[in-house]
Amino acid sequence: MPELTEKQREFLQNPYVGVVTTLRADGSAHSTVVWVTAENGYLGFNTARGRLKDKNLRDDPRVTLTVLDPADAYRWVSITGRADVTEQGADDEIDRLSKKYLGKDEYPWRDPAQQRLRVKITPEKIEGHGLDD
Repeated sequence: MPELTEKQREFLQNPYVGVVTTLRADGSAHSTVVWVTAENGYLGFNTARGRLKDKNLRDDPRVTLTVLDPADAYRWVSITGRADVTEQGADDEIDRLSKKYLGKDEYPWRDPAQQRLRVKITPEKIEGHGLDD
């Protein structure tokens, strides 16, 4: 299994949004913006039960996550692999992501009726540009 370089891990600590691409049942791509987590060997994002990403990943776990530096689009990391979706730790994770992206200790748009999901990506391919040269 490929692993992120140290510079790629450092890059993913920045509050740069990612674009995650999943596959619809008809095979077409579905891409959305996500907040990215990369900590303790865990790489992924957070979503909510019932969203199209959730449905797509239950049907087909293949996923690609690309993160670009907003100040330099030629600095990026892209991870392609398989997703594992779980509810465990998802509420805590969305709060950590809120701190990373908004500077707020708690996710401000929490809906008590909504079940948060943690999506972990097991990398099969890692590509990047502008980080290790």
